[in-house]
Amino acid sequence: MKKGSFYKWANRFVTSILMILLVSVAGMVLSTKLTGGEPEVFGYQLKTVLSGSMEPSIQTGSIIAVKSIGEEEKATFQTGDVITFTEENRLVTHRISDVISTDSGVHYTTKGDNNHAPDSNPVLAENIVAEYNGFTIPYVGYFLHFAQSPNGSILFMIIPGVLMLGYSLFTIWSTLRQVEEKHKNKTLDVK
Repeated sequence: MKKGSFYKWANRFVTSILMILLVSVAGMVLSTKLTGGEPEVFGYQLKTVLSGSMEPSIQTGSIIAVKSIGEEEKATFQTGDVITFTEENRLVTHRISDVISTDSGVHYTTKGDNNHAPDSNPVLAENIVAEYNGFTIPYVGYFLHFAQSPNGSILFMIIPGVLMLGYSLFTIWSTLRQVEEKHKNKTLDVK
């Protein structure tokens, strides 16, 4: 492979990667800001785990993918299922330890795997927002939590942009240098 063709291939590859990175991060940040919620990938919401209540099955600092559920699915969970629900204006992901059917509807008793006792309040079916199916990426949650903060949003929008700008300037400088060398070689050939 010639040096010039390798350089062109590498140039296109790096430009494509930087462009994909920039568009992905911008899309994720904009999507999160516009919907006012968590980022969603292929129908799954990514949630950051900030407590150790579900250890060792879900580590603190992990991200988990949870599938949003419809109203009709909220009363179909069984003991052992892991659900994400709202409790006092925060999201909690715990395992169902008991299902209680009453005249007013279905209530779930939940418990974190690492907790010694069940949660004090039963979970109403209408408070369930998603179901956890086992997809976890350890430690990425710390990064995602920071990326969703105002400082993180600014940082992750600026860094890819600066990288693209720097790489563009490098490419322009390199091209100008090559043109100068060709011009210099032509001038030497003419003399």
